[in-house]
Amino acid sequence: MSINLIYLIAGLAMFLAAVLPAVLDRYAVSAAMVLLLLGMAIGLLPLPEGMRLDPVVIRPQVERVTEFTILVALMGVGLAIDRSFDWRSRAAWAAWSPTWRLLAIAMPLTIASVALLGWGLGVAPAAALLLGAALAPTDPVLASDVQVEGPRVDGSGNAGEADDDGADDGEALGEPVDEQDDVRFALTSEAGLNDGLAFPFVTAAVLLASAGSFSSWGLHWLAWDLVGKVVVGVLVGVAVGWGLAKVAFRSPRRSLRLAEQGEPLLALAALVMTYGLSQLVGGYGFLSVFACGMTLRAAERNHRYHRSMHEVVQRLERLLTLIILLMLGMAMTKGVLGELDWRGVVIAVSLVFVVRPLSGWASLRLRARPADLPGGLGRRETLATAFFGVRGIGSLYYLAFAAGEHAFADERWLWSTVAFTILLSVMVHGTLATPVMRYLERRRERAGAAGPA
Repeated sequence: MSINLIYLIAGLAMFLAAVLPAVLDRYAVSAAMVLLLLGMAIGLLPLPEGMRLDPVVIRPQVERVTEFTILVALMGVGLAIDRSFDWRSRAAWAAWSPTWRLLAIAMPLTIASVALLGWGLGVAPAAALLLGAALAPTDPVLASDVQVEGPRVDGSGNAGEADDDGADDGEALGEPVDEQDDVRFALTSEAGLNDGLAFPFVTAAVLLASAGSFSSWGLHWLAWDLVGKVVVGVLVGVAVGWGLAKVAFRSPRRSLRLAEQGEPLLALAALVMTYGLSQLVGGYGFLSVFACGMTLRAAERNHRYHRSMHEVVQRLERLLTLIILLMLGMAMTKGVLGELDWRGVVIAVSLVFVVRPLSGWASLRLRARPADLPGGLGRRETLATAFFGVRGIGSLYYLAFAAGEHAFADERWLWSTVAFTILLSVMVHGTLATPVMRYLERRRERAGAAGPA
């Protein structure tokens, strides 16, 4: 394959990435499906000399590209969620109850189930735990078809202009915006938080493989990795988001009020700054970036600047996703699935069709909130939320990170299993997302038109 052919293919792929979301909107086909299949087709061609797609060989590059893509997606998710959260408000905690249930119950159940299944099938305990931790998070990158679309700036979708003093006329245009689709909200907020919350279990797998039994490292892991780093990560994200929001919206100097200028690159500066600071002080950077995005979104909620920031982040996310999906598809037809065996297939199928749906269902139906209240899910909505746990780029990052920390004997098998799971998830969830979400939206519209009994 010549360099000129690579340019041609890359250009066509970028064109597809631009037009596919609109073209496929009415069909049960996701852009991720098309790009992944296109990558697999490109992988059948000879590679340019020196180009390597073996994830074991190019592990550092895989880790960095997937890491940055997740960070961009997490900032986008934080800016997209309209439902506010106030830690002092019981109503806010209740409205976010699907998120807490999915994180506190469904994710640990998923990790434990996949780890026990892998161990029962003959996988080493540390590798089985790593597989469970890497495959547990709902992906914020590939789950766009079942997530909220983006920030609304007032009740009607319009925004006011900013005055010279930095105040936003849009702030008085109506009631504070909120998510009306609890399924999309639950899946979006879960994806925003569980990428960071899966990190302690990835660390536990590395420690189990390198440091031996739980008794030698468990206490420190519980206190610092499971609790301390989470708290630090959230605090850093909130602090940076609050400070940047003060500058962008309320700075006494007009030149620093970026919201008035409409400069959307603040979102990218915020995610890089937040992640770097959080990592330096020992927190979980993924959690920090999401918390920063949420905090920025909470400032001047009806200002159209939120939409501008979200759009630039979304475009960058789309470009990065394009690159990763094409490369992953190419790798699949170049040997990354070479170590896949019946154990990997069983784990992938079980996760997508049994483990995640049952774990999600159990977590959401336990003392479920009434469906007519924010955060309440009916039976159909619960089933959809439990089922659409899309696996994707986050799994690639966690596997690359862990393999860089310790040499796992089953590394190539782990890559094959994770890649196959992503392929299965993209195909199954991508096919069902559009019809299922439209069905639920029609039911919600009919229920709203009928009004209270």
